Amino acid sequence: MGTTFELRPIKTSTPLANVCKVLHLPPKQGTVTGFTLDSRAVRSGDLYAALPGEHTHGANFAAQAIAAGAAAIVTDMAGAQIIGDVAVPVLVVPVPREALGAVANCVYSGPRPRLVGVTGTNGKTTTTHGIAAVADAVAVPTAILGTLGVRFRDIATASGRTTPEAPELHAALQAVAESGAEVAAMEVSSHALALHRVDGLRFEVAVFLGLSQDHLDFHHTMREYFEAKARLFDARVSRRAVINIDDAWGRELATRAAIPHVTYAVSTEADWTARDVAVGADGITSFTAVGPGTTVRVRMSMPGGFNVANALAALAAAQLLELDLDAAARGLADMRVPGRFEFIANDRGVAAYADYAHTPDAVRRVLDVARGVTRGRLITVIGCGGDRDPVKRPLMAAAAVAASDAVIITDDNPRSEDPGVIRAAMLAGVPTQHAVEEIGDRAAAIARAVELARPGDCIMVLGKGHETGQEINGVVHPFDDRDVLRVALGGGR
Repeated sequence: MGTTFELRPIKTSTPLANVCKVLHLPPKQGTVTGFTLDSRAVRSGDLYAALPGEHTHGANFAAQAIAAGAAAIVTDMAGAQIIGDVAVPVLVVPVPREALGAVANCVYSGPRPRLVGVTGTNGKTTTTHGIAAVADAVAVPTAILGTLGVRFRDIATASGRTTPEAPELHAALQAVAESGAEVAAMEVSSHALALHRVDGLRFEVAVFLGLSQDHLDFHHTMREYFEAKARLFDARVSRRAVINIDDAWGRELATRAAIPHVTYAVSTEADWTARDVAVGADGITSFTAVGPGTTVRVRMSMPGGFNVANALAALAAAQLLELDLDAAARGLADMRVPGRFEFIANDRGVAAYADYAHTPDAVRRVLDVARGVTRGRLITVIGCGGDRDPVKRPLMAAAAVAASDAVIITDDNPRSEDPGVIRAAMLAGVPTQHAVEEIGDRAAAIARAVELARPGDCIMVLGKGHETGQEINGVVHPFDDRDVLRVALGGGR
């Protein structure tokens, strides 16, 4: 979900001969001033990557790219046959996707910030925001790249992917560096690692948050999913690492990572641990972070043990970046992350939150936190996205039912699937002794949760978090859980 990603450096110009050298091809005359694999985004002077796709080949749009000013095209043999004889150089390589990172690194060869790559099933967005918060607290300007797009000073660009494609990613990194970013905290998805989107980058620090079930429609097995994540911890990709050993997959990674690393954990001994964790009546979490050669006191507004763990990861990364931790830790106090346990103010005496939780583990975690701060009943609204891992649907519903007093099953982003089929798969995970409501219309489901709520109750609307649209049959309709919940509570938009 999100708008088309587009953020480019102020200026770049690269001899086409340099690109040919990277591709191990004979040199060609000319220059390129940008790089894209979206024919609709081609600007004059761009190198256009025509890749084979799920439904069509990018070469079918070569004429459109050339008309827009493409200076050259890189493609495979099948693409070259489709393109035929054209007026611009066509660079043919066996698997162009595998070359995108190296080519992007060549085209966008200007300044780059120091990179911190964060990977894991849950917590990437919160942790990258935590890294930015602690770095900014010690006057180290830090950009954030991930699910929410690119954020740096006056730059706020949305992205349809957790990690953009290599051309857009390299362009964005040079652009934020030109704008003053010294560090970039970046979410690195398993798809990005498997599909070579981060090739050509070298990370100063790689962070592993943990692994739970998700994306098995793409990776098929948890082992395959883990091995994709583990690519970030190769010495050719990252210099140092921070690894969560509360997680079983993290413990395996710590034993095999071939780069210097530190560990962190909340429930077991590690290089970084949390002591004296306490949550006040106001929801403020405080704890003492103990790391190699340092002890710092932390206060943060985001509750939950998993957020304590995310904060430890951010502090450990900050130490590896050689930041002043006493000052840096103060940056966590006012950190807010859109759509992550985001409070919706109201005058009904109801605690209402929107959260992005969209895996079984994330649902369990966030509802456990909600239960801990709820005096009355916990009412949960939840759905599952279409065209995504179907195995997790009953598990997410089961997790919601186990933690809640009332559950309303609804639609999320059905995409190309029948939403009724998705809801039925979720309902299959509900034990027979539990009654849940099924309301396909998401706005109506949220309104029903508000109708059920009494003072002291807590409403959790899960799955979409920061998203501002709902995708149905290829059309993204405006929809923001936070706005809908706010209106239902009587607060207006």
